[in-house]
Amino acid sequence: MFAIIDIETTGGAPGRDKITEICIVQHDGLSVTNVFTTLINPERRIPEHISRLTRITNEMVENAPKFYEVAKQIVELTEGRVFVAHNVAFDYGFIREEFRSLGYAYNRDQMCTVKLSRKLIPGRKSYSLGNICEHVGINIGEQERHRAEGDAVATAKLFDILLAKKNESKVFRRQGLDEINTSRVDKVKAEILNRLPEECGVYYYLGRDGEILYIGKSRNMRSRALQHFASREAKTRRWQNELYDVDFVKTGSELIALLLESEEIKKHKPFFNRARKQSEFTHALNRKYDKNGVLRFEIVPTELADEPLRYFNNYTSAREILNAAIEEHRLCLHMCGLFAGHGDEESRDGAECFNYQIKKCVGICCGEEEVESYNKRAGELLKMFSIEGGDFIVMDRGRHNEEQSLILIENGNFCGYGYMDAADSVSDQEDLVHLIRRQPFHPDCNDIVRGWLKQNPRVKKVSLG
Repeated sequence: MFAIIDIETTGGAPGRDKITEICIVQHDGLSVTNVFTTLINPERRIPEHISRLTRITNEMVENAPKFYEVAKQIVELTEGRVFVAHNVAFDYGFIREEFRSLGYAYNRDQMCTVKLSRKLIPGRKSYSLGNICEHVGINIGEQERHRAEGDAVATAKLFDILLAKKNESKVFRRQGLDEINTSRVDKVKAEILNRLPEECGVYYYLGRDGEILYIGKSRNMRSRALQHFASREAKTRRWQNELYDVDFVKTGSELIALLLESEEIKKHKPFFNRARKQSEFTHALNRKYDKNGVLRFEIVPTELADEPLRYFNNYTSAREILNAAIEEHRLCLHMCGLFAGHGDEESRDGAECFNYQIKKCVGICCGEEEVESYNKRAGELLKMFSIEGGDFIVMDRGRHNEEQSLILIENGNFCGYGYMDAADSVSDQEDLVHLIRRQPFHPDCNDIVRGWLKQNPRVKKVSLG
């Protein structure tokens, strides 16, 4: 059973833009059984360029029902059906966001006719609805194009063609790409899927006695679970056989999900987590400035690190990183704590290191290089492991539209996170910091934060000057 859906909107951003028209075509797997269409009052102005595209004007929707007035019908028309759309993420995302604003968690299995078309009709330059329909001989009239019912009916016709091709495609079946058949998800797994929201967070797969089998994170927990259940890997099948329940924590922010997942895996050490995070760090790469202002590094036992740059599970790992930095940035062996023989750093000052003798050190050890020049190169190692930017708070998505998340960075280290109402105006920096729940520091937290910030350079940051 399927619900083939198309919507028109005031723009392309769920949460900001709203739905202006919806069409739901019910399909029993053989043919269309019902068509429902309605305009929707978006409760905001429709931009002129959108009206030109869809031919839906502000006057047309003025007396149309608002979304909440047709929400019950949408639930009933799609209940127990696979949500089908051409670029399903767009239509489903808007509808889910509308329901979320009403406080209702809308969850449906989804299927995308764009993805199916790529697999069953390969080699096309464009898989837009207009182009793929023209290719397979489906005519969409000018008056029907970019209107919900016209596009939904055309998608339903395309769906029929794809169903026929799917049944003919041995390769499609052999590769396990049958997105239409969901019957192999048994009742236990179906109940688990229904409990997981299509939101960002950390999820816990639980065994018979409540023991944690696996911990994961995802921007869409339910979608990720579907991928798990579709897996044919032996290890995945093994924990699926032991799966009895699920729990989850919504985070809103993907960065918080990454940090929480890492912390929870260290804490619980689930048996089926392949990449278990190490919780014991025996050595640290320490940093300090000596009496001459030279930036020095040294590998020390964790308990002796007063200004740790990074922690390691063993001495060998730390030495490999330091050796690579010495080679790349022409650092001095003496200034990196790698002396030949015994003696403290002061007794070694003025002595040439071995790298200077083979021309791989510029000469900070014997007074032939300026401190500023050496520190500039040595500072590249600081950049590798520290979170740059001073003290600041990352402001990211919250667990709902009226909330923002806060991630605190102090002295180049991750310190904790919290949440605040998006409508609140907090001008005092101390008030912001007080909203943070301090977290246990694990050495890989900085790696997680640094990597995420690199991928999300435009995220809002509030400096704590």
